[in-house]
Amino acid sequence: MRPSHVLPERPLRRLRSAGVMLRVSAFRLLGRRGASRVSLSEDFSLRHYSSGPLGVRDDTRDSRAYFTTPIFYVNAAPHIGHLYSALLADALCRHHRLRVPSDAATGFSTGTDEHGLKIQQAAAAAGLAPSELCDRVSAQFQQLFREADISSTDFIRTTEARHRVAVQHFWGMLKARGLLYKGLYEGWYCASDECFLPEAKVTRQPGPSGDLCPVSLESGHPVSWTKEENYIFRLSQFREPLQQWLRGDPEAITPEPFHHTVLQWLEEELPDLSVSRRSSHLHWGIPVPGDDSQTIYVWLDALVNYLTVIGYPNAEFKSWWPNTSHIIGKDILKFHAIYWPALLLGAGMSPPHRIYVHSHWTVCGQKMSKSLGNVVDPRTCLDRYTVDGFRYFLLRQGVPSWDCDYYDEKVVKLLDSELADALGGLLNRCTANRINPSGIYPAFCTTCFPSEPGLVGPSGRAQAEDYALVSAVATLPKQVADHYDNFQIYKALEAVSSCVRQTNGFVQRHAPWKLNWESPVDAPWLGTVLHVALECLRVFGTLLQPVTPSLADRLLSRLGVSSTERSLGELHFLSRFYGHPSPFEGRRLGPETGVLFPRLDQSRSWLVKAHKT
Repeated sequence: MRPSHVLPERPLRRLRSAGVMLRVSAFRLLGRRGASRVSLSEDFSLRHYSSGPLGVRDDTRDSRAYFTTPIFYVNAAPHIGHLYSALLADALCRHHRLRVPSDAATGFSTGTDEHGLKIQQAAAAAGLAPSELCDRVSAQFQQLFREADISSTDFIRTTEARHRVAVQHFWGMLKARGLLYKGLYEGWYCASDECFLPEAKVTRQPGPSGDLCPVSLESGHPVSWTKEENYIFRLSQFREPLQQWLRGDPEAITPEPFHHTVLQWLEEELPDLSVSRRSSHLHWGIPVPGDDSQTIYVWLDALVNYLTVIGYPNAEFKSWWPNTSHIIGKDILKFHAIYWPALLLGAGMSPPHRIYVHSHWTVCGQKMSKSLGNVVDPRTCLDRYTVDGFRYFLLRQGVPSWDCDYYDEKVVKLLDSELADALGGLLNRCTANRINPSGIYPAFCTTCFPSEPGLVGPSGRAQAEDYALVSAVATLPKQVADHYDNFQIYKALEAVSSCVRQTNGFVQRHAPWKLNWESPVDAPWLGTVLHVALECLRVFGTLLQPVTPSLADRLLSRLGVSSTERSLGELHFLSRFYGHPSPFEGRRLGPETGVLFPRLDQSRSWLVKAHKT
């Protein structure tokens, strides 16, 4: 699987079998360099633009945060790779809101990348204007994200007027600082892949007539020798500042293997970069200011979307930048980790605070592709497994550091085990009328469950495993927060699932269904067991809000937790155990909300292969 947020007309890239990965081509650069080189020591040192050491945000300065997905290319309908990117960003953003519960302090953007030659050609082939094609496919992304409960605050389209203003102003900043010049590129060009290639990446293969024809070594598509005059960005001047930025902030790119990869790229020479195309070749895009013969290259146009959303070029954008976290696929790492930070430094700004990189999804061990017929339709999956169920699966199983495999049976097994049986079963046990006939949060008995194991008296029933449970759930919010900070949402969910299993063990161990509310001996301990289990469920519901918002809402509503009691700051787990009053003790539970999550294996008659789209 490879997300279609790969931005196509990027001139300096190569195609790998696993997807599109940008690489500087060693074709010849001819022509005019214009002004003399600008001094890095005077103009592009990170110290001039950072809001903290080496461009790292000072978190104590501002709680404001801005999360972004890539903008997705509208050359095809959305698939689960796009949804995965959006879900990662959504979960990070929602968890931040739990920590700082103010929507005004959190921005979250996604959108569509709508310019470029492939859009121009696809629209012509379909007999449509490019704008009509963009409207159709962009609407599909917007519909998917609404259905998947993506909580973005802005959906940007690169065809919007506000974006054109931002891109042309950004171009003007680069030009005013002497970072653009006109030059002539000459080299092999692959029209299918829309990229220039060095000689080492070209081979000869027999064509239809049997003659040897030049083709791309990696994609097999035909190439031709091309000369083209366009604008060049002085990327070569930014190698040392980029190295300084990354070496000074080991967490700037996460996970670490991707950080290491970028530093390895920067060990090589960094050639200057083409940033425009001839308008006669590419007219569906944003014109270069003052030169209608050139169109701004699509990848530069696309990257500026992150500034457009926060108000650039108006001064308001400075309150958001660089407190920004980009969530991207590994196939566009070089765009975001080398070219984008260099462009930002060139325009007088800092690199983004964080670049979170994720890998991709395969299907039953195979790369997802139209030719194999195994592209997974995310809307089908949302319908089959429910919105919360499919959100949980992708975030629970997806590991950013390596590719993950999708198949239907894995989804069913995970969701039945962790959501239907473990979590749903626990809630049903603790709220069932037979065990909790009064329908309230029962009282916690400190003599049955004293705060220290050594204080257990004749009435004490708590065991060592019970204290281990309390300790595990008490530390769970911090553990989960650390995993979010490290871009390991799958580990956060694994930690929650482990505590759910521990809580089920606690309930099973003490079997409240065997205790009698009418017994003065049993009643205090029965209430305590239910109180502890309900408190654990309240923590689980709170921590699951970023991943399964609807399911978590039903769980917390069933426990009688109000909307103002659902942030991390209001959690206060098991207050009575720690000697404090509990606002929940004696409170009536919320109304019955039905089955928390339905078992999927009871409905195999409709469990068709979701990848048959």
